Amino acid sequence: MNPIHAVVLAGGEGRRLGGVRKADLRVGGVPLIERVARVLGGVEHPLLISTGPLGREWDFPSGRVGVSDLAGSGGGPLAGVVAAVAALQSRGIIEGSLVSVAVDTPFLPNDFVQRLVEELGPAPAAYASWNEAFYPTNAIWRLEAIGALPEQTREIGSLKFLLTSLDAKRVAWDELPEDPFANINTPQDLLAMETRAKRQVDL
Repeated sequence: MNPIHAVVLAGGEGRRLGGVRKADLRVGGVPLIERVARVLGGVEHPLLISTGPLGREWDFPSGRVGVSDLAGSGGGPLAGVVAAVAALQSRGIIEGSLVSVAVDTPFLPNDFVQRLVEELGPAPAAYASWNEAFYPTNAIWRLEAIGALPEQTREIGSLKFLLTSLDAKRVAWDELPEDPFANINTPQDLLAMETRAKRQVDL
């Protein structure tokens, strides 16, 4: 099996949450970044963390490394994937797969990586979905298919556009009763996630 690398997209500014760093928010007493990292435990080390614009200070434990947005990459989730591709290329890694996941996905399914890898097949990319909702940030990318990203970012504009241009596969978790990719953008979202975590503990 080709090596599987991963990047946690954690560079957002959390404006609707008062400018907090989402990675540090806790759901069920556990920081969001730790909840996501647990599910990504089987990927190649180091685990890449997209930190957004250059210069943001962040201390990482062993096995994780921060990657900053490239100059002119425009910011947002696409910039995080671009930064990860560039970081891997700087280490001579141009083959294999890159899994991307939003840091504010506290209920990421345990089979997230396994199912994406199995469903990818010969396709250049695949993305997660649940019923009618789909999540361009939570995806798997064949590195050979996106190797030119660092030079093409402005032409692409978004992960959704990139997935469309690659004719990416949709991988569904419709069998689950609740959206496993629901994310946190507002204080109300955070409260709902905390309630969900408590309900799971009480079951």
